[in-house]
Amino acid sequence: MSDHNAPTPMALSVVRVWDLPTRLFHWLLAAAVVSQVITGTIGGAAMTWHFRGGYCVFTLIVFRIVWGLVGGHWSRFANFLYGPASVLRYMRGQPLSGDLFHVGHNPLGSASVFAMLAMLAIQVATGLVADDEIANVGPLNRYVSNAFGLGMTAWHKGPGIALILALVILHVAAIVFYTWRKGHDLVRPMVGGDKLLAGAVPASADDRLTRVRALAIALACAALVAAVVKFGG
Repeated sequence: MSDHNAPTPMALSVVRVWDLPTRLFHWLLAAAVVSQVITGTIGGAAMTWHFRGGYCVFTLIVFRIVWGLVGGHWSRFANFLYGPASVLRYMRGQPLSGDLFHVGHNPLGSASVFAMLAMLAIQVATGLVADDEIANVGPLNRYVSNAFGLGMTAWHKGPGIALILALVILHVAAIVFYTWRKGHDLVRPMVGGDKLLAGAVPASADDRLTRVRALAIALACAALVAAVVKFGG
């Protein structure tokens, strides 16, 4: 006998979750962080590229902050800034009907994003005023005291990079966990942008106008970083 009261399965549809600017930001930042670790470890002549990579990271962070305000729906901070109650529901596995934790960044992913952005911003700031007392001086070092510059250099070369590497390891571990234990592929959507989802889920705008606007913002951010570096002389 069939169960006429059984709920009808919801149709699945392809939804654009991550717009192209967000995806490019993600992979460019990943490449830049790897490059920074390598060039910083090598030292010497590689420090020229370390500084250039740092300016790239600076530009990417500024871009992401702006894009977090005007970007695609799921890239906006307002849509993955969770309060304590939402976090508690997620941890307990008791989401409400309006909790779309499975679409964009869930509460743990959100915390990872904000932590990484904050740590990279601190790393960039300390690099701008650093002085290794050998041959490498940040462009804004002359605006701070010698003691402050040396203290920031110690942070930049020690706890700063250690914390960033810890966050990267946690990020990769989370991706593996969600893929193998929960069956959620987090990498594919960050490459192609889409997810196969049930129900009515708002999509992120990702048309030509959106991408042109992102390019204009990125160029403005690069100009701002160039101005900051030039200000240091």
